[in-house]
Amino acid sequence: MRTLLTLILMSIMSSTFAQAAKTDSIVLGMGCFWGAEKRMGELPGVTDVESGYANGEIAGTYEAVLAQERALKRGQSNKRNHAEVVKVTFDPAKVSLETVLARFWESHDPTQGDRQGNDIGTNYRSAIYTRDDAQLAVANKSRDLYQAALAKAGKKAITTDIAPLKTYFAAEGYHQDYLKKNPDGYCGLGGTGVRYPGAAQTPMAAKPDIKPLDPKALNLKRQLIVFEAEDCPYCKKFKAEVLDHWKSDVAVVRTLSPQPPKDWKLEKALFATPTIVLFENGKEVSRYTGYGGGDEAKQRYWKWLGFHLLTPAQQKIAFEQGTERPGTGSHLDEKRPGTFVDPITGAPLFRSDTKFESGTGWPSFFNPVPGAIVEHADNTLGMRRVEVRSASSGIHLGHVFDDGPPPTGKRYCINGNVLKFVPDTAAK
Repeated sequence: MRTLLTLILMSIMSSTFAQAAKTDSIVLGMGCFWGAEKRMGELPGVTDVESGYANGEIAGTYEAVLAQERALKRGQSNKRNHAEVVKVTFDPAKVSLETVLARFWESHDPTQGDRQGNDIGTNYRSAIYTRDDAQLAVANKSRDLYQAALAKAGKKAITTDIAPLKTYFAAEGYHQDYLKKNPDGYCGLGGTGVRYPGAAQTPMAAKPDIKPLDPKALNLKRQLIVFEAEDCPYCKKFKAEVLDHWKSDVAVVRTLSPQPPKDWKLEKALFATPTIVLFENGKEVSRYTGYGGGDEAKQRYWKWLGFHLLTPAQQKIAFEQGTERPGTGSHLDEKRPGTFVDPITGAPLFRSDTKFESGTGWPSFFNPVPGAIVEHADNTLGMRRVEVRSASSGIHLGHVFDDGPPPTGKRYCINGNVLKFVPDTAAK
């Protein structure tokens, strides 16, 4: 019986070792390892991706890496810091090392030195750390091929540290599968937007290069551009929750290219998706990076845009629950058929046929557009009132009282300066 059990265990162990022998691994640094882990794990044939720290001369912990970077900046140490890396394990029968490296090159910007996007420091350096001479030769060859493609596209020289792997430490458990555990994170962009040469080497290169947007088709005066990435769930959330319901006057367009339109200027490189950039006269004015989904995320986005669309007086009402002085706001005498809309989102709030003269000095309505507003208890200023906010953007509009005319008996007392009036077509 023991002999049979021993044979079974030996068979299982032999099968396990055979499976392990079929895989290979390489260590890659692409900036923050959260996005790198997700990006490399999406490649068919990759069996595991582990976040870690490599090729430094210090302890292999997150706190040690951060402390060492601070010491280097203060000139208090000359020891080399670890790079944040991912250990990519793959099945060579399903995906070649060159294909793995093609995904690596395309998934970050290897020309930035000790940084990746907004993450700055030697710990964010681009790196390839190999386990043997054969891997080192493939890595160097892939670098030369990609450098030629970058040069053809007018990009800078590659700064990637390519060397044998000397030290490696797995990162703490909370760093592993980080974006799966934290769905409000962001997706990595496609780096420089330059494809690795040769469709046979990488599935991504089988698609034509994605060109930047044509500036002739855009609004030079004011244009929003949503920079997205393939297979980015947060981009899909933003499209479904915001873009699919777009009524704002601001022109908006989506792109998979990480490059701005020709002759338009980004203030800094993009490092995550979705990134929504507001351009005015071809120059970046502001950007909003990341989108987690849900009402709070939508309202944070609209607040960001609102600060660029509203005047300071409007901002005070919209975001600080301010109030205009009676008789001073807009639309008091507006009687044309039409719709009063949110000044940021363009969503309808009140129809003009529900407006009435209340004698209060503020535009007043007896009924909002269904679903257009939300109500909140307001106990400020020693009073108990009901605040009215826009359901689409969350901005403060005014208050509602129970002294209005039939048929509702309600008086929606609204600050005219945070309303925009859109006349009906026949009334224009």
